[in-house]
Amino acid sequence: MSKEATVLFDVPGPRARARNTLLSVIVSVVLAAVLAALVWRLNDKGQFEEKLWTPFTEWTVWRHLLLPGLMNTLKAAAVATVLALLFGIVFGLARLSDHWWIRIPAGAVVEFFRGIPLLILIFLAFFVPNKISPSIAESPFGQLQRMSVDYFFSIFGVESNAGTVTVPAFAAVVFGLTMYNGSVLAEVVRAGVLSIPKGQSEAAYSIGLRKNGVMRLVLLPQAITVMMPAIVSQIVVLLKDTALGFIIAYGEFLQAGFKQVPANYSNNVLQAGVIVAIIYIAINMSLSRVATWLEARSRRSRKTEAKTMTTGGPPPVPGVGVTQQPV
Repeated sequence: MSKEATVLFDVPGPRARARNTLLSVIVSVVLAAVLAALVWRLNDKGQFEEKLWTPFTEWTVWRHLLLPGLMNTLKAAAVATVLALLFGIVFGLARLSDHWWIRIPAGAVVEFFRGIPLLILIFLAFFVPNKISPSIAESPFGQLQRMSVDYFFSIFGVESNAGTVTVPAFAAVVFGLTMYNGSVLAEVVRAGVLSIPKGQSEAAYSIGLRKNGVMRLVLLPQAITVMMPAIVSQIVVLLKDTALGFIIAYGEFLQAGFKQVPANYSNNVLQAGVIVAIIYIAINMSLSRVATWLEARSRRSRKTEAKTMTTGGPPPVPGVGVTQQPV
């Protein structure tokens, strides 16, 4: 912590520094004692026995349980991230539209999906289409349903058999993650654009740019840097929320590591939880590192050096011409 005084606090004096050091030592000792007691208790319960940790050193466990679950988690998170970002950009900008017939429906969609728990969205996406698709198939919208499944939703594994639509677990998880996190990102986009000083857009309009050009060339490039921390935080939330796929038996990483491994290897739930948590932390920290790098790179790319009107020296005074040197 800086020793310089700020608006929030004054520079601590000798007595305050001594008191802070004493409190830090006491807290550290208490935390160390709690940690030591926890380790002793776990050791007393046999939680450090080799047989409980050995499964995570075997390639068979990783090949048949952990790695497939990890790949399912990353696949669902990657697809949902791309779709959620697209959803967020489209609906976030739609909420800024000057046309009420675009702004109001976009706001209704965002508020609707942001207000429903993600678990319910996944549950509905998995079970509802199977129940209502036969009725839709017999209605005037049957052709639209068939074409939607054949030409779009089929890429996510959705199938239609005799008018009954079957949604696989992967598609249901991706749908829930996309709609919920996309709605949150839509608000991030809207807030990010509105955070740019009004003078930026006024200056752009003054040089003849239309609204699309102002948004695309002026506001969005600046808003992206502002929005980056919130976007990355939401992507991390999205990655962790893939674990909610357990409600429809989606074989994601948490289910594979926290349920299947303990069920087959001495009920080592604690050990499985530790390994799964470490891997989740490593992935999320990697995402944060990449986001930090992208933000820094974005800031550097917009830095330009001002050029003067002359080849050397300061620019000429307004109203005074540049004196030509005799040949």
